[in-house]
Amino acid sequence: MNKTILFASLLALAGASSVAAAADNSWYVRGDIGSGRISVNGFGHSNNSTGGALDLGYYFTPNFGVEGGYVNFGSHNGVKVDGFGAGVVGKVNFNQDKTGFFIDGRLGLNHLTADGYGTSTSTTKPYFGAGFGYDFNPNFGLSANYLYNNAGKSGVSAHAQLISLGGEVRF
Repeated sequence: MNKTILFASLLALAGASSVAAAADNSWYVRGDIGSGRISVNGFGHSNNSTGGALDLGYYFTPNFGVEGGYVNFGSHNGVKVDGFGAGVVGKVNFNQDKTGFFIDGRLGLNHLTADGYGTSTSTTKPYFGAGFGYDFNPNFGLSANYLYNNAGKSGVSAHAQLISLGGEVRF
């Protein structure tokens, strides 16, 4: 059911955004790759594992947008943690022409699934992230990012983190 709601939300976003598509560089695709970590019940962090994210988004203004996508926190001690989500993003460029250095932040909900040891469990939890980077031109930028996701369920305290390098293409 949550996947249906997410899919319907993304379709609504696409339909509503097509009306405002006259603005240049409003749509974007963002990809990240980096180091994923999981902490469960205060036992510390698992070993680092390769993780990543892929998002599709739309900027309503140069500083505010929405996005939806997939995140993979990697595989930790035989358990793979990944999910789909949607949220809002804020961005501040330090130059008026949408180039140069920037900072950004994101906030939303991810529907996470943990698969391993012959079982699977899922939960929908909030995430937040922050990053800084450099836009080489109005269509392309690179960034360093941090993403945190509460991943606990049923009395289990779990947290997932992704520290990554990302690229964003705007069209």
